[in-house]
Amino acid sequence: MLSQYMVQIEAIGLDLFFAAIFFFIGMAIHDVLKQGKVPKFGRYIVWSVLFLGCAGFIAKGMIQVFWEGVG
Repeated sequence: MLSQYMVQIEAIGLDLFFAAIFFFIGMAIHDVLKQGKVPKFGRYIVWSVLFLGCAGFIAKGMIQVFWEGVG
């Protein structure tokens, strides 16, 4: 039974891995910004770039799910 769902388990595991990577990148960026005493404008730029990267990753996943569901 486990072998039937192996592809789904791998896909979910990969998504969770990427979510963890984004979380750790965010924590590292937060630490660097705090230690470097970066002004607010610079922080907003950095966080907006990080957010857009995450949003692009999520959009890619949603497009892939919808694309595979149609075909």
